[in-house]
Amino acid sequence: MKLFLFILFTTNSLFAMAQKDSSEVKLNKLTEFEKYVIIYKGTEKPYSGKYEEFSKPGTYVCKQCNAPLYKSTDKFDSHCGWPSFDDEIDGAVIRIPDADGSQTEIICAKCKAHLGHVFLYEGYTSKNTRHCVNSVSLKFIPEDKVLKQ
Repeated sequence: MKLFLFILFTTNSLFAMAQKDSSEVKLNKLTEFEKYVIIYKGTEKPYSGKYEEFSKPGTYVCKQCNAPLYKSTDKFDSHCGWPSFDDEIDGAVIRIPDADGSQTEIICAKCKAHLGHVFLYEGYTSKNTRHCVNSVSLKFIPEDKVLKQ
């Protein structure tokens, strides 16, 4: 019980600090469903997101703040129902253990938007990492376009 309370307190403290830091970041307007996923940590239905079976060259950025998160070269098909990446752009994603310790949430390092969860040691790729990301948390920028932040 003490461990659970410690994890809960630590996670809530980290999230509170993260939210405070993100107040200076310019944020894009979100739809109600985008808010549900990005702010309130919801999840879109599996196989419903527009980037789940998407494979064009470019960069995936945060829907809320336009920070670059993932390169298309790190995207792979895990058949899990959500876009999967085996690597993130350096410093773009923060990992936070869920309160019960069963999963690890991933959030945008710039604005703290909820992206999804990361799973390790599943063997899908040689990097043994799967960022399972909600499509609604992402915006795709083709490689021939300039990233606007």
